[in-house]
Parts: sequence; structure tokens; C-alpha cells
Amino acid sequence: MELNLAGRTALVTGSTQGIGVAIALGLARAGARVGINGRDPGRVEEAVAQARKEAPQADLVAVAADLGTEEGAARAREVLPEVDILVNNLGIFGSKPALEISDDEWRRYFEINVLAAVRLTRMYLPGMMARGFGRVQYIASDSAVVIPAEMIHYGMSKTALLAVSRGFAKEAAGTGVTVNSVIAGPTHTGGVEDFVYELVDRDLPWDEAQRTFMREYRPQSLLQRLIEPEEIANLVVYLSSEQASATTGGAVRVDGGYVDSILP
Repeated sequence: MELNLAGRTALVTGSTQGIGVAIALGLARAGARVGINGRDPGRVEEAVAQARKEAPQADLVAVAADLGTEEGAARAREVLPEVDILVNNLGIFGSKPALEISDDEWRRYFEINVLAAVRLTRMYLPGMMARGFGRVQYIASDSAVVIPAEMIHYGMSKTALLAVSRGFAKEAAGTGVTVNSVIAGPTHTGGVEDFVYELVDRDLPWDEAQRTFMREYRPQSLLQRLIEPEEIANLVVYLSSEQASATTGGAVRVDGGYVDSILP
């Protein structure tokens, strides 16, 4: 199956590292022009430069903007007036006892993890519908379904994305635009190795350490290892393609079997 995104323009929010930059690279390698986004202009330029080293033919655009704000969204539109593929990856997370989460923190998680994605969808979706092609995706998490007791504000925000995705898919019905959420499972990103080694023997080689971690602390995973960011990106690239034209309104899992559910 050849996934050819030549002629398409994509914006991946929060894409200077981790899952976001892996998605940006995946889309670029498939031929799309890709906007790499972050708040800090220096970090964005560094991410673009590194991505070009890994994919010399990539057509990349630096989109330095705080997309958690209206002003940032307007800035993104100045750089990319129209996009064919919108990947809402931007998100924050952190642990805190449920009864200690303040009103301000609840608002912050909603505004960055949910409202930012809604705002960008509202901004770019009409153009997609008018052109008869578009792909909108929301990077959710297993935490949307298996709410973590130590960060229910994060879980809430990811659950909300599932509802937002389904709702906008209905808005785009019959237009050639698809809207989906991607449920990502435990993923090997920056800082995760340190977290793993806080819990298991530091003398273990990484492959053995992560499998020990998954077996002892994430036993419900059927993959029994952390997911690599590129594996998340592979699904996103497919969902961005012509071949995924009949997949819409879904919560598509790339969770390594972490969520104990038959559907979706």
C-alpha cells in the first residue's frame, strides 16, 4: 500500500519532540508539506533542522505559536492559511491528587488539551469541507478510557477529545472530510526512560527494563513493551491518506492492547 500525500499540507500541533515530531516526519516522508509547531521559536527551528537531517527531502514549515491561545491560532493561520491535514497533538500532563486539583488547573488542562484543538478545527474544517478533502485527527490516550487516579484532569481532557472528534465527524458528514481520534497507549518518549528506571533495576539493559516495567506496572498491555512514537505516527499517516477514506468518527486504537475492550 503506497501512502502518497504529495500536494497535501499538514499542521501537527506540539510537534517539536516525542510523538508530535514523529508524526510530522511520517507525514513529510509520505510527501506532505508539514508545519512543525511549538511555542518557542528557537526550539521550533531546531526541530525543523533536525527533521531535515532525518528526511532531507522533507518540505517543512516552522510554525512558532502558542496554540493554547487565540492569538497563537491566528499566528498559525498567517503561516498556513489552509491545511488539508490537521493533527491535534498538543497536550500537557502531570500527576496530582484528585482533591488537590484547583479550578485554575482544571481550566488550563481543558484550554490546552481540548479547546486549542476545537479552535483549530473550527478554523480549518470549513476550508476542508469546501475543497472536498480533509483529515482531522485528535491524539487521545488510553487515559481517555482508563482514567488514571493520579491525573483525572488529564484523563478528562482526553475523554473530551473522543466526544469532540465524534461531533465534528458528524458536522463533516458527506463532505469527503474524515475526523478521528487516535488512542495512543504507553509510549517511549522523552523522560519515560528515567521514569522506568525509577521503578526497576537501573542495571538492566533498556529492552529488559521496559519489559519488566510493563509486566509489573502495566500488566494489561498485550504488547508488553512501550510503543515507539513512530508506531503512533504510522497510524496517523494512514488515517491522513486517501486509503482511509471510509474511516471517520472513530476512536482508533494504537495502544498495544492496553485498553481491555473489544470495541472499538
